[in-house]
Amino acid sequence: MFRVMVDSPLGPSLKLILGRIENAVQRRPPEFGSFLPQLVAVSKTKPVESIVEAYKCGQRHFGENYVQEIVQKGSNPEISNLQDIKWHFIGHLQRNKCNNLTAVPNLHMVQTVDTPKLATALSNSWEKQNKPNRLKVMIQVNTSGEENKSGCPPGNSVELVSHIIDKCPGLEFSGIMTIGALARSVQHAPGERNEDFELLLACRRDICERLGLDVENVQLSMGMSSDYEHAIEMGSTHVRIGSSIFGARNKPSKEGGK
Repeated sequence: MFRVMVDSPLGPSLKLILGRIENAVQRRPPEFGSFLPQLVAVSKTKPVESIVEAYKCGQRHFGENYVQEIVQKGSNPEISNLQDIKWHFIGHLQRNKCNNLTAVPNLHMVQTVDTPKLATALSNSWEKQNKPNRLKVMIQVNTSGEENKSGCPPGNSVELVSHIIDKCPGLEFSGIMTIGALARSVQHAPGERNEDFELLLACRRDICERLGLDVENVQLSMGMSSDYEHAIEMGSTHVRIGSSIFGARNKPSKEGGK
């Protein structure tokens, strides 16, 4: 973890969250390991100044939900000059927006691949960029079954991962992601486990068993402001936190991180 500048406006919030992340790791069962998960600061609707301020505090990974917004922010000179900043796209992606997204400087990962067609389009678009590395991707799984949520059905996850590995040379499969039902994101009693997180863990086991992958190499992105501590206790490797860092948003959003 990084050292937080407490005298920064965002310093106290980041310090509090990082402390809670470390405490949640200590409560995690031994089978999930003692690693520290990656904090992705969800900066949607927030100005460039807030991102730069968080960067000065030591934050490097940022998440955006909308292609237009990540293009504008990622291309802003104040941000594009920060060479080690890492962008995560965590919103619903349409195939016709892939070229816009892959052109974003310092794009690190797309967490929301949910169909083979989207994976192919993203791979082709990334290859046109002639980058030396493959683009890291996660597949999004709709664990709650809600119609208003993006993501592939859990039963299609193995097929989608197989397609990425075998037929998308521009992509590097990194893990799986879910948003989950809002009603399940409340504080859980001791011993109680979030059903959406349980299902994502089951999907990972199935993917690894059927495709011969090492579980430790398949990351889990689950947990937002309301439930990130519980997600960490259940083995999450990435947590997506926005309002707890930057404050309330200017407008409501449907996907990605809260």
